[in-house]
Amino acid sequence: MQLKKINPNLQQALIENGLVEANEIQQETFSTIKSGADCVIVAPAGSGKTTTLVINVIQRLEKEFQESPRALIFVQTKEKMHEMRELFAKYGNYTDLRVYGVHDKGDIDFDKNHISLGIDVLIGTPNRLSDLFASAGYDVNQLKMFIVEDTDELLRLRFDTKIARIAEAKKTQCIFFTENVTERIESFADRIMIEPLWFEMDEEEDEEEETE
Repeated sequence: MQLKKINPNLQQALIENGLVEANEIQQETFSTIKSGADCVIVAPAGSGKTTTLVINVIQRLEKEFQESPRALIFVQTKEKMHEMRELFAKYGNYTDLRVYGVHDKGDIDFDKNHISLGIDVLIGTPNRLSDLFASAGYDVNQLKMFIVEDTDELLRLRFDTKIARIAEAKKTQCIFFTENVTERIESFADRIMIEPLWFEMDEEEDEEEETE
């Protein structure tokens, strides 16, 4: 996959998994995310948002480092968490990044014990992540990336308070992935982001390209 200054090990893993060429969302957002800027990425279902998310986290974190999570990723469901962990396993094959996932029905004491051993990427549902950060006292100063997938859905379900409580604890790069732009998302971005860049992928153009 040809992206400017992509990590060679990441590039090799992508090629081995059939990702030879970057799609529109990956080409448009890679340099911005790599720079550490806040951004909101709006794209339709099936456009590669989750893959883009995983690629950029691996690119920025590169390798195992210290104990507290450096990337925090909010997902809507247990199933989404498992899907994302599988992508990290595939595309992070040549890194030693430690990725862990949590969800509402998991054993919170087991989660705490595992995380205390040291992880780099923590993926989870808003309720469980909120409970963990409220009770375990992780060092939020180590966070480099704060990411929300399916932002429109999570805000519609009124998880904004739990998400913001962690985001506002320490300024870090914030990234929202969403299918739709809503007033709630615009307001939330203004609340926790600093001059975010907006990327909107046009669904009609994507459909036209697929039919050509």
